[in-house]
Amino acid sequence: MPLTPHTRKWIGAVLALPVVSFAFAAELDQVDELVRSEMAKQKAPGVAVAIVSEGEVLSAKGYGVANVELDVAVTEHTIFQSGSVGKQFTATAVMLLVEDGKIGLEDPITKYFRGAPATWRRITVRNLLTHTSGIPDYTEGTIDLQRNYTEDQLEKMAYGLKLEFEPGSRWSYSNTGYLLLGILVRKVSGRFYGDVLKDRVFAPLGMKTARIISEADIVPNRAAGYRTVDGELKNQEWVSPNLNTTADGALYLTLLDMIAWDKGLRSKAILKPESWEQILKPVVLKSGKTYPYGFGWFLDDIAGQPVQRHTGAWQGFTAAIARYVGADLTVIVFANHEEFPSGKLAGMIAGTIDNRLAEPELKPIADTEPEVTARLKALLVSASLNKLPAKDYKHMPAGWWPTDGYE
Repeated sequence: MPLTPHTRKWIGAVLALPVVSFAFAAELDQVDELVRSEMAKQKAPGVAVAIVSEGEVLSAKGYGVANVELDVAVTEHTIFQSGSVGKQFTATAVMLLVEDGKIGLEDPITKYFRGAPATWRRITVRNLLTHTSGIPDYTEGTIDLQRNYTEDQLEKMAYGLKLEFEPGSRWSYSNTGYLLLGILVRKVSGRFYGDVLKDRVFAPLGMKTARIISEADIVPNRAAGYRTVDGELKNQEWVSPNLNTTADGALYLTLLDMIAWDKGLRSKAILKPESWEQILKPVVLKSGKTYPYGFGWFLDDIAGQPVQRHTGAWQGFTAAIARYVGADLTVIVFANHEEFPSGKLAGMIAGTIDNRLAEPELKPIADTEPEVTARLKALLVSASLNKLPAKDYKHMPAGWWPTDGYE
């Protein structure tokens, strides 16, 4: 009997769905329980999770609601904010321009930022990409998030920040560095970094709904971000439109976009192999020691296997991608609550799918030396404020600097 047009359409729709392996059915049931448990603990409205193994999509699904007021369910099509997961895309845009011969990784950034202070002459493009520039994080009380700064004003704001350390000598997470990289992309290409991403990253990889944040545009399937205040769920805090477009993490992404991104990473698409090698190589400090961060990626090791990952948090959303290279497993997590531990959940999911990847649970130990503990806390606070007395530096390992860590 010939197939009707309706049947053909239905079959086509089924074949277009992500492939789910029944070999992992039991593990995926455990993942469902794990996600719902974490959502209950954090009172998170919605979460989206994708799991890719050996190029096969084991699962791509949503939990809970994308919008509490409208009671809209989360699906693989729901659009979340990237937070700092967006940094890996900014780094890719920079490397495209490096391959074009328009940027040099070892170039002093004063080559491009002509009005920068003299102290920036020792900062290279590589330093910005690896958080080793010494430029403080502008989000730490430097700016008014409700003010609609121009790109020129943000650039001049950065010029007024005092370096925290000699460029290349330490690692300290700095959103300012990636904000400047977005401005750099415009300076050398003549185009907004988001347009470069759209044409040279998103479109070639089939990331159909990836884009820069815009609260003015009509964006289908957009989730709402939330926070908890005094035990009550509230909408995300408002941020000015221009500050929601900077290159330190201002993207809209879905699970399907990130699955396409992971496929591109697996095939080393868009960039040359040597460029990907640069991106995914730990930075070498001036001391000769390395720090486990590349260009927009934390580079860890679990059970002797390399892991490439990053988290993000911004405006009522959190996000995470974790790529377990040796096990050929990728976990992607989005949530629409500012306190949801997306990075932690990604690790727990990986351990559920492959028990070799399970990270040991950290448990507190008894404090038998409270005086030493108090002294250490004081040193860490002083160091984080760049106020550690010179006499105390001798107690710190070479190349050490307080960091934000993975989460």
